[in-house]
Amino acid sequence: MRFAADRPVGDGPVPGTPRGARLRRAVAAPVAGALPALAFPEPGLWWFAYVALVPWLLLIRTAPTGRRAAVEGWLGGVGFMIAVHHWLIPSLHVFMLVLAALLGLLWAPWGWLVRSLLGGTPSSGRALAAIAVVPSGWLTIELVRSWEGLGGPWGLLGASQWQVSPALRLTSFGAVWLVSLVVLAVNTAITVLIAVPRARAPVAVALVAGALAVTAVRAWAPAPGETGRTRIAIVQPGVVEGPGSVERRFDRGEELTRSLAGRDPDLVVWGESSVGADLRERPDLAERLAALSREVGAPLLVNVDARRTGASGPDGIFKSSVLVGPRGPTGDRYDKMRLVPFGEYVPARGLLGWATSVGRAAGEDRLRGDRPVVMDLPDGGPRVGPLVCFESAFPDMSRRLVLDGADVLVAQSATSSFQDSWAPEQHASLAALRAAESGRPAVHATLTGVSAVYGPDGARIGGVLGTGGGAAAVYDVPLARGATGYARFGDWPVHGALAVLAAWGASRAAARLRRPPAPGPAAPPARTAHGSAGRPGR
Repeated sequence: MRFAADRPVGDGPVPGTPRGARLRRAVAAPVAGALPALAFPEPGLWWFAYVALVPWLLLIRTAPTGRRAAVEGWLGGVGFMIAVHHWLIPSLHVFMLVLAALLGLLWAPWGWLVRSLLGGTPSSGRALAAIAVVPSGWLTIELVRSWEGLGGPWGLLGASQWQVSPALRLTSFGAVWLVSLVVLAVNTAITVLIAVPRARAPVAVALVAGALAVTAVRAWAPAPGETGRTRIAIVQPGVVEGPGSVERRFDRGEELTRSLAGRDPDLVVWGESSVGADLRERPDLAERLAALSREVGAPLLVNVDARRTGASGPDGIFKSSVLVGPRGPTGDRYDKMRLVPFGEYVPARGLLGWATSVGRAAGEDRLRGDRPVVMDLPDGGPRVGPLVCFESAFPDMSRRLVLDGADVLVAQSATSSFQDSWAPEQHASLAALRAAESGRPAVHATLTGVSAVYGPDGARIGGVLGTGGGAAAVYDVPLARGATGYARFGDWPVHGALAVLAAWGASRAAARLRRPPAPGPAAPPARTAHGSAGRPGR
């Protein structure tokens, strides 16, 4: 596909731009924006992430105006959001297009930023600056859309590297944010090497320097040292549908848990929504769980998705991780704090409540917990930090649990609504990142797959329980102590990216102030008593 030739950077109209060319570019932008989705599971082409943005960058840099670059940034953002979240379309239907169009606007300033740095024939200095500024702009978008109300941090570009050992070491130092910066920097550098011949030598030097820096960080970042082991079992009942599915799912979980007797687990984990009634109102269910705990010799971490009444606090539906020992519930309970927009509540329901009529949006808002909880197992053993569903996508939540003393992170999830999509694999991969960031093992337990366990370095332990059916498995999990760089310093790559953008903005403002004013129109000749403008001296 041919794009417009390089033009001087500016925002003025470019006469003579063919309408057909504008249409081709409008089609190319969302296609180019969608390409990075191939780097995530299930396709899992992790290496593709380092070149996936190049077509989009090449397109934007040749935009005839800054306004057009912003439009192509927006269109590419729409394509990216739809591709990464396409599995939501059966639930949200046409509303998915509305959400993608709104969230895609985050990429409009980024499109303008790309063209301002790489458009026309940039100098070597401007091309080198782009390698820092363009990734910083992208990371700012990831930061903004990571807010729970905008859907949370799903599809962060750095998350595509969840199974790459060197990337996981970087993750331990600067979380998924640092990996996103590296991936974007490589994409930007490749774009410069292709499109800006005069900058190839300095950019090649910058790439070598960056590779050395990444190697140094990888070597310096402390690897978690093993301090012991624990045995954790996952119970995955599989797809249970139809009338009475809640009760039949409980029965299936009970049956699979009994199969663990004699295998000496220290903890048995059930998936999200594995119990459909408040255990205080159903003592029969609480006793069945306690009997299971006695039979297998380990406490059970179940997840209750039910209306809670008669307790201190508001009445309503909570999703809660509940620890059950041989004598019944221990009192340790974690209520989910970050809810899935539209899946568990409708933002601004008075305005957007119509989404329930076109898709499977939540008919009633679930209620939120107000604090993280670290649980102590009844008979000792590692301390457990529970997360529920897409809370495993948030780096700060697992970091908080580790700082509060968690030895093991446990995410309870249910992706049965998206069983035949890429969602189960993508969701399970997030636990690898949380493990590497925190230096603690992470367990991802689901109702219907994919369930998996990752060690303190983010490497997978044992096999996965896929979406093919129900199963129970025991994992020998290494424990670790010590604090990773991310646990110590937090989201420093985000702060660094914001500082880079601020410095770039300040330099542009200073350059404008130093620029001499443009000459104004010549003043008309002065009129005198003896002459006129047309006939001076008369």
